[in-house]
This record gives sequence, structure tokens and C-alpha cells, in this order.
Amino acid sequence: METIKVDEELCTRCGICSEACPTGIVSPAGENTLPGVPGEMSEKCIRCGHCEAFCPTGALILNFSPEEKEDLPAGAGEISANEIGFYLKKRRSARMYKADPVPREKIEELLDVARYAPSGENGQPVEWIVVHDPAKVRRVADLTVEWMKNLVAAGHPMSRFFSALTGVYEGGYDVICRNAPHMIFAHIPENNPIAPVDGIIALTYFDAAAPAAGIGTCWAGFVAMAASEYEPLQKEIGIPAGRKCAYAMMFGYPKYMPQNIPRRNPLKVTWK
Repeated sequence: METIKVDEELCTRCGICSEACPTGIVSPAGENTLPGVPGEMSEKCIRCGHCEAFCPTGALILNFSPEEKEDLPAGAGEISANEIGFYLKKRRSARMYKADPVPREKIEELLDVARYAPSGENGQPVEWIVVHDPAKVRRVADLTVEWMKNLVAAGHPMSRFFSALTGVYEGGYDVICRNAPHMIFAHIPENNPIAPVDGIIALTYFDAAAPAAGIGTCWAGFVAMAASEYEPLQKEIGIPAGRKCAYAMMFGYPKYMPQNIPRRNPLKVTWK
């Protein structure tokens, strides 16, 4: 099977596809030839789509699910530096939620965006588990507290901190999942050394896209810690064999919306 398909009438032989290919397998066009991938090089294609994405005339298509090709309308996705700056600066962690559930369709739309997150060698190792039932989110919080109690009993270095958290939780204040209606877990292959970063990047895409859909998020650090080692929680979540939790995030419709941008420490940069 051909790795790429090229429309001879549209191809200007500019050479951009060859330059853009991360693995350098696209041969540039010649005076009488079109760009192409030699047969012996096709197995090195990582299906990133750079050759197709950067073709200025739309002459080239990666021959991988070509029927799913989506045209990019002129001007689509263009955001001014000022607007994207404000959008990201006003992003806040949501720790107070409405009880209204987020429809599954809206969640899937955000995850569809997250699947375009970059990953090492375009491996796309990230898969998702969405805990949509609020009662099951509460169960996740209960098991996380149970994990903390076990560490306190074992004299863990964070025993005092965990003991305080479990006391607050059992007093009726959910400091674990913040009474969020939903939770999402990114899970990755156990033995892929770069997949943990891929998981964080994919979750960041979800996190960044969520406010545009009116959804608030909060990184669930305690849950992620417990899910990395506590088997009862792993079973509750349903992480498949051979895979592990990259991280967890709670989400839902936020009870309040941010109105201001808080201060941060001054920027520190070392130039070389």
C-alpha cells in the first residue's frame, strides 16, 4: 500500500512535504517525478500526518484512513496572542461544582480534541476511563481515603498530612474529589518509558479545552497517587491489565466562574 497519495495536478513540487517529514522518508519531487515514500521506507512512517498537514495546495494525503480527512477552513482555529493569553491566564481549578451532569456527548467532544495531543513518535498510547456516575466518583474518594489510612498505619512520611485529610473527609468535607460529578483517568502502557508524559500532555489538552465548553476541571493528585499503587482502587476504576494510571482529573459544571486573574511569581528565565 502506498504511504502517501499525491495529486499530480495540484502538486507544485515545492518540497515542503519532504522537509516536514520527521523521519525523513518522503523523497522530494524531481523534474518528472512526484514526492513519494520508497517501499522499503514505508514501515518507518509514524502516521503523524505532517506531510499532509503542511502541503500548501492540498495535493498530498497520507494514505491512512484517507476517508477521514478533514479540511481546515480558512482562518479556523486562529486566535490572537492577546486572546489566548487571557484564556489561559484566567483558567482556574474548579473545586465547587453544580450537580448537573455533563452530557456524555460533550465529554466525548473534548476527548476527541485530546486525542490530537502530541505523543512520542506519534505512538498515541493514551486511553481513557470516564467515571460518569457521581456515586462512583464518591467511591473513588472513599478508596483514596482508605489508601491514606493504610499509609498512616504504616508510618508513612506523610502520615500527619494524610491523617488530617482523612479526618476532614470523614467530617463531611470532600477534600479528595471535591464533590465533583465526574472524573477522568488517562491510562497508559506500563512499560512505555515516555507514555507518562504523553498522558499528562493529553490531559492538559482536555484541561485547556474544557472551559471553552463551560466545564471546570481540577487535577486530582491524591486520587492519582492512590491509583498508582492501591489495587482496590485500580480494580474499582477498571484499569486494564498491562496498563497504569497516568493521572486523574475531576470535572463538571463549575458553581462559580472566575472574574479576575490572580498574581503569580515573577517570570524567571535563563538565556543562553
